[in-house]
Amino acid sequence: MILELETLFVGNYMTAYPISVLPEVSLSECINFMARRGIGNLIVSTEEGDPLGVLTERDILKQIVEKNTLPNINLNEIILTPFEKVSPDISIQSAAELIISKKARLLVFAEPNKMVGIITPSDLLRAFRKTYLAPILDDVISKKVYHVGYDNSIFDTCKLMYEKRIGSVIVDGKNSEFGMFTERDLVFKVLDNRVNLDETIHLYSSFPLITAPEILANEAASMMAQHHIKRLVLQDQGKISGIVTVRDIIDAYQSKSPQIRNY
Repeated sequence: MILELETLFVGNYMTAYPISVLPEVSLSECINFMARRGIGNLIVSTEEGDPLGVLTERDILKQIVEKNTLPNINLNEIILTPFEKVSPDISIQSAAELIISKKARLLVFAEPNKMVGIITPSDLLRAFRKTYLAPILDDVISKKVYHVGYDNSIFDTCKLMYEKRIGSVIVDGKNSEFGMFTERDLVFKVLDNRVNLDETIHLYSSFPLITAPEILANEAASMMAQHHIKRLVLQDQGKISGIVTVRDIIDAYQSKSPQIRNY
């Protein structure tokens, strides 16, 4: 069923009443919790339930690189990712514009001090997929793609991702195969299992690499949903030409990129 964009609102697509943790909780405990729940964002709140910020996979990567290890610290010692307040009746389009322009997480408040949900890029993409829109991705694709060797250490890979401000790298495997290592792999596969950061990246990367030819936003979104991934590698004539993320696709939907009606 195809829906009109104007009929889509945050309240219908948000993750309702998300779990939050106190700032006195340790970073290690939060990593374990995020891995068990399969989530990439964790809200940090006071005992009264007032949000202080959001712990993200990027925040965890930063701690690893700056401390050269997983530090034994609590959340109140970390600079958390900021958030913006939105109401349940704000449109999906407006929420997408806000998440891109502010580069912040969006928490949903029914009243000034009553948080009722969180709306993530994945939630927004789920809504956009129900519309007739099919934006062109040319202006949002990351065409600078970074590679590491399969024998590169986890820590050196994290350092590269932190320095380049990227959430993933292509892993050049054996026998000309390719894989990918992401911030989520760091949290779920490495840190949750207390893997030594000097180990090689190969065992903790995702193989084989899921790729697609250059496609429209709605097609990329469908592939991501099918394979449960947040990054899709694009190929041109058999060669890697770029990477598109969930956030990139949201950017295409909310921007003035050329739109193709997909009836």
